[in-house]
Amino acid sequence: MPHKTLTRLPGLADVHVHLRVPGGEHKEDFFTGTAAAVAGGFTTVLAMPNTTPPLVTRETLHTVQKQAQAEALCDVHFYAGASADHLDELPALAQETVGLKIYADQTYGLLRIDTLATLLRCFETWPRGKPIAMHAEGRTIAVGIGLAATYGQRVHFCHVSRADEIELIAAAKAHGLPVTCEVTPHHLFLTEADAARLGPWGDMRPRLATQADVDALWAHIDATIDCIATDHAPHTRAEKLGPDAPPGVPGLETALPLMLTAVAEGRLTLERLIELMAHNPRRIFGLPEQPETWIEVDLDATYTLSDEGLHTKCGWSPFSGMSVRGKVESVQLRGLPIFTEGVIIRSPERTRY
Repeated sequence: MPHKTLTRLPGLADVHVHLRVPGGEHKEDFFTGTAAAVAGGFTTVLAMPNTTPPLVTRETLHTVQKQAQAEALCDVHFYAGASADHLDELPALAQETVGLKIYADQTYGLLRIDTLATLLRCFETWPRGKPIAMHAEGRTIAVGIGLAATYGQRVHFCHVSRADEIELIAAAKAHGLPVTCEVTPHHLFLTEADAARLGPWGDMRPRLATQADVDALWAHIDATIDCIATDHAPHTRAEKLGPDAPPGVPGLETALPLMLTAVAEGRLTLERLIELMAHNPRRIFGLPEQPETWIEVDLDATYTLSDEGLHTKCGWSPFSGMSVRGKVESVQLRGLPIFTEGVIIRSPERTRY
């Protein structure tokens, strides 16, 4: 058997995951979701607040924080959710969360800010210094940029997917406005043609776009895009095959292999990948350092992505059948091995942060 040459990278951070706790544990939970994260090379994940109930009060936040401490295999931090009924909670929530998540466009959950008055209150109430992450599409991107300029708030745009959106963000950055953005692997590697092929397995928000949109995202991979984030949004097979199939796809275990494949193809450098998936997420969201933490990858490993062996509870991927180059071989978190050769190694000390 030929000897593997392994490359050490810092532990990755995913700033956009749905771990489904509380209320959606049949889709994912803290153990299975962070197992998927670790298998994908992520040692930190930021969990979204559109749960049931949503993370809009300190009581709910404290409950899920305690549960994550007991069950998660890597570090989990949380966003506060913007809710018209709980705006008075925002200053206190800001002290215990990584940012405020505002759903200003389509969302499949209980959170959506649908009036300008409430949106303005969010920007007025949320303390300066921590990001406001926005689900904003199309013209709403322009609204977010305007609010960032007006209120001096740092705005992070989630899952940017269209050419005009990324070009507008580039222009805002060129003018020195405090905005950042993320792009998902599914918007970098799949198009509306794949959506037609995949059916419900390729349905997410924002929807998959044209090849021209994908090309525009890649054109901005070095200068404009700040993070690669998975928007890991698992649903069961039964839900996806049902009459009202919810949008969303899992992505924690496939993101790094896909991006390493892009590195092998010369679409970006390994150094840039590390910025997008490790350093920039920590800088933008002020995440704590993780001493003695790294992942080892085999950059030369070639294989086909498959539903078999996935750690996510949903057990499927829209990327199954795709050939990739680059594989996570081991993960160490704070001096302890937590993943090696496809196997999760659990230790209680790993959840302390």
